[in-house]
Amino acid sequence: MPTLALAALPAADATEATLDAVFAALADPVRRAILARLDGAELLVSELAAPFDISLQAVSKHIQVLVRAGLVTQERSGRVSRCRLDAGPIYAAAVWLNRYSKYWQAQFDLLAVALDDVARERATKRGRGERRKRRSSRRGRK
Repeated sequence: MPTLALAALPAADATEATLDAVFAALADPVRRAILARLDGAELLVSELAAPFDISLQAVSKHIQVLVRAGLVTQERSGRVSRCRLDAGPIYAAAVWLNRYSKYWQAQFDLLAVALDDVARERATKRGRGERRKRRSSRRGRK
């Protein structure tokens, strides 16, 4: 969805539309690779396209998806186009995802309890085994 159209939506709808655009943009490995290349750098479209085994036009289309999602800003000077990462929408997506971390944390807590139980059970079995060995070795001496 174009960025200008987002301004006309109510705030909640605009936030949802932004998240939709960000997650859709991040779903493609080429676009994620473009963002990784832009991390801390400002690059020309031709520089961004260099490592990819696809056409410059295909890379440009990927960049436009990233621009519409607000993840990349493009500055044109004549025929030269420079791209820069804008991590703001990624932060918004991370905040949205973080709301669900409590569910994962609960699963990790359950896993920790289960692992503690397994470790305790193994230690108990090891202790019993040592006592049996000691008893049988004493019987053998008599």
